[in-house]
Amino acid sequence: MRMTGIGRVLGPGRWRTLRVGAAALAALGLVGAVPPAVASASPQPALNWTEQAPATSPPARTGAMMTYDAATGKMVLFGGWNGSASYVVFGDTWTWNGTTWTQQHPATSPSARFWGAMAYDAATRTVVLFGGADGGGNVLGDTWTWNGTTWTQQHPATSPPARAGAMMAYDAATGTVVLFGGGSYLNDTWTWNGTTWTQQHQATKSPRPTALASMAYDAATRTVVLYGGEINNGALATTWTWNGTTWTKRYPATSPPARLVAHMAYDAATRTVVLFGGAQGSDFLDSFGDTWTWCGRAWTEQQPATSPSARQEGAMAYDAATRTVVLFGGYGGGRSDLNDTWTWG
Repeated sequence: MRMTGIGRVLGPGRWRTLRVGAAALAALGLVGAVPPAVASASPQPALNWTEQAPATSPPARTGAMMTYDAATGKMVLFGGWNGSASYVVFGDTWTWNGTTWTQQHPATSPSARFWGAMAYDAATRTVVLFGGADGGGNVLGDTWTWNGTTWTQQHPATSPPARAGAMMAYDAATGTVVLFGGGSYLNDTWTWNGTTWTQQHQATKSPRPTALASMAYDAATRTVVLYGGEINNGALATTWTWNGTTWTKRYPATSPPARLVAHMAYDAATRTVVLFGGAQGSDFLDSFGDTWTWCGRAWTEQQPATSPSARQEGAMAYDAATRTVVLFGGYGGGRSDLNDTWTWG
């Protein structure tokens, strides 16, 4: 039986309460992004989801962490858990090369976990992983980096408090990794500069204390976009943007329905942020199967001819090598945990 709410992170059977250079931007697939003044709500070309059929795939899981490693040109996936038939928390590392999945066997690895936060740091050319839950009653506050071969634990002078369900994205405009919220409904903002974490104290209002929201860097507007999440066992339908110093609440005419643990990534090919699925409420019983895009000022629901099944807590990121958004796994309600791979674009 799957437990519900952010409280479940404390284990089964109980509540688990600078700018970067053009080369780095090109590696991330962000070159050619239009400036904010040019961002437009005009319709994008018709796009579709395509299911892939790799020879090898990671075991079915949910709550995994995934990002595109521009230094190696491969997607990196770590951890997650399977709670459908048995309770297994993963500590494995997999890479996607656009065709198949390959399990990596690094000399050192983070401990098994799910609901951690992960992003590629173009300034240091490493993947950064922070926190998560180990499924045994502990939330984590450690920082690790992946250099394409192995994981290395970092020991920064300052770190965010331990948490699971935080949101993280690389802000190419400032050359820092941005982490927001998570835990038992936090609303603090932290940045990673490759050496240490720094808490930001913006002058204006921040998003509400939130966990399990969705976040991605929008290169077209040079802002980090935050959508939805969970608060007090309810789902949110709010959109916020971070410009490197300040959070701003946005008021689009149309928004996706309230949700948490949705999948979100910036699609550099269309210069839009793509959002798919998520849970309709903190009971995690019902999932969405809709696709939305954010153009910098408006959300638009897409109507692709084919789509992944409705799901939540999967892993999604943009693959600059293939110029597609990649979605892996997640929880499909009565269909249990999944290990299918889909691409958008």
